[in-house]
Amino acid sequence: MSGPAAGTAVAATTTDVVCLGESMVTFLPSQPGRLADVPSFGRGIGGAESNVACALAAAGHRAAWVGRVGADGFGDHLVETIASYGVDTSAVRRDPGRPTGIYFRTATDRGTDTHEVAYYRAGSAASAMSPANMPYEELFAGRILHLSGITAALSDDCLALLRELTAARPGRPLVSFDVNHRPHLWRGGDADASVLLELARRADLVFVGEDEAEEAWGIVGAEAIRAAVPEPSVLVVKRGSAGATVFASGLRPGPRSSNAGGAEDTGTDTVTHVPALRVDVVAAVGAGDAFAAGFLSATLRGLPVRDRARHGHLMAAAVLTVPGDLTEPPARDHADRLVALDDDAWGTLRLGPGWTAADRASEEVRTP
Repeated sequence: MSGPAAGTAVAATTTDVVCLGESMVTFLPSQPGRLADVPSFGRGIGGAESNVACALAAAGHRAAWVGRVGADGFGDHLVETIASYGVDTSAVRRDPGRPTGIYFRTATDRGTDTHEVAYYRAGSAASAMSPANMPYEELFAGRILHLSGITAALSDDCLALLRELTAARPGRPLVSFDVNHRPHLWRGGDADASVLLELARRADLVFVGEDEAEEAWGIVGAEAIRAAVPEPSVLVVKRGSAGATVFASGLRPGPRSSNAGGAEDTGTDTVTHVPALRVDVVAAVGAGDAFAAGFLSATLRGLPVRDRARHGHLMAAAVLTVPGDLTEPPARDHADRLVALDDDAWGTLRLGPGWTAADRASEEVRTP
């Protein structure tokens, strides 16, 4: 199947978000230490886009994940596990000639020098995704199509696919793009920087971390990032413990505020600064994907920009307080109550393990 014609229209759909990307089977260590010393591993799944789909489905949205896996047991495990979260996996393609990707990692935090990851994804089924073999009707079936820069790094064919999907055409769904800069995946040179910037500028909603923008593009600061990526109607700059800054064009400014939670009108953009929450971190894995899911969930509900970012922070906090990439998100009414707090109360929240259980909220959500 070739790419869609320029005038391809999207039919009416009941799907909220379609997520495209590689998901892999991940082997998690039974104890801390070097990969050479770990005696055994437990099996899980990992994939930025499938993480977003699972979180959205768990939050009550109609989410689909589209990818390509091998015709093997690992592919079976991936599809079955992702589907168990309520995600539609009917458009996943099986490749009889290529394997499902797998990887092993240590228990240490990704940001430390002792963290190790061993990938076995070269020549994987996902790396063979291309404009010729992916189901465009299903990819364009949602209100939002969520992509990431990881896919672009897998192969030239995968990059060609992302260029097709981000091309301007009538009826294109809102395209969400998480930069997700992974230097080790790229095939040398500075292609990663230019490609990721190109794709970000073709999207409607972009997520990028301040740190990865500096690493990939040499750009420092949220305003400078917006100057380099002016086209998307919404740009979310993730600033770690400092929170997130959201640039949104065509939106009216929210109520003026004397603190970092208010919105300001800059003429072409409304700029909203939303502080992060204080979280008792168990494992710093999967938080970026969870933030994107929370922001997209609130976007689908038509909530104000500040509330979208707050829902992103809450979804990220749910993942940060568990060992793995995925967890049950807070109940919607519970999250809505927290999002509605005034700026002072939001600033004093501290979230620990177990906080997402609504009946334990008074114990786990505490102020100093």
